[in-house]
Amino acid sequence: MSAPSTSPVVRVPLAELQALLQAILQRHGCSQPVAAALAHNCASAQRDGAHSHGVFRIPGYVSTLASGWVDGQAEPQVSDVASGYVRVDAGGGFAQPALAAARALLVEKARSAGIAVLAIHNSHHFAALWPDVEPFADEGLVALSVVNSMTCVVPHGARKPLFGTNPIAFAAPCAGSDPIVFDMATSAMAHGDVQIAAREGQLLPPGIGVDADGQPTCEPKAILEGGALLPFGGHKGSALSMMVELLAAALTGGNFSWEFDWSGHPGAKTPWTGQLIIVIDPSKAEGDRFAQRSRELVEQMQAVGLTRMPGERRYREREVALRDGVAVSEDELQGLKQLLV
Repeated sequence: MSAPSTSPVVRVPLAELQALLQAILQRHGCSQPVAAALAHNCASAQRDGAHSHGVFRIPGYVSTLASGWVDGQAEPQVSDVASGYVRVDAGGGFAQPALAAARALLVEKARSAGIAVLAIHNSHHFAALWPDVEPFADEGLVALSVVNSMTCVVPHGARKPLFGTNPIAFAAPCAGSDPIVFDMATSAMAHGDVQIAAREGQLLPPGIGVDADGQPTCEPKAILEGGALLPFGGHKGSALSMMVELLAAALTGGNFSWEFDWSGHPGAKTPWTGQLIIVIDPSKAEGDRFAQRSRELVEQMQAVGLTRMPGERRYREREVALRDGVAVSEDELQGLKQLLV
């Protein structure tokens, strides 16, 4: 194994980093609105310490755009199909601009009916999922989102990969504090974290994945090069991953994790699948009490010994980044600047 990277870390103002990422994405084929949405997502992930979904992703966006696999100029088509249902055709583009295009209508429906669903299909999602849901909690709403990805996970008890990492993200308001937010892959580890471990020459804990022969391995390159990830929690994670396939692909009209073929587009990295977002207005049931009830739950969890809430580390990283700048390695920063040449 090679030694982990020792490149020094520099601090970059958030606005400066986001502007750099947007310029890169526009330079490589994205329209201004698409580039802005993707840059905001990646910069937010880097800001909050989610490095596997931060600037690490930008070369993958660039190579995908160059391959012709994704349409960086796509304009989402929003359909108002029912009192609590919005559907968006992302046009072979990215999911975040599709969400942005439908967001106002989705919130309007959720506040009117108490609950609303956004079904995005014909879309590519290559980013952290929590930035999609946290803003709803900032507005006092509860949000749940699922997205499926490319085949790289072996279902529990199976012999070959079928599912994607298939993350689930949830956000809820909490009185007197930041929203309660979590974003978790249904695989034992996020694919991006495996890629970073391979890049840094690090071994993985047992139970993360298997090699090309289906044998357990702690070597990230063996997982990435012909092997596969395992679901977290055995049959339980596998069942949740199946649920994500049904909600994000079957229900939205998107591709299942195994239904697309990017072999004709060398350099393609982004899964061409679907995303489902459910937004609930808790005031319809609890008035203004829901956020306070959330606070009561958090306090009881802390009282029984929980020392870190889901998402708490991200908020701590965010506070430091907003004060001192976003942490980026010098090598990463120079690599980003090269993408503008």
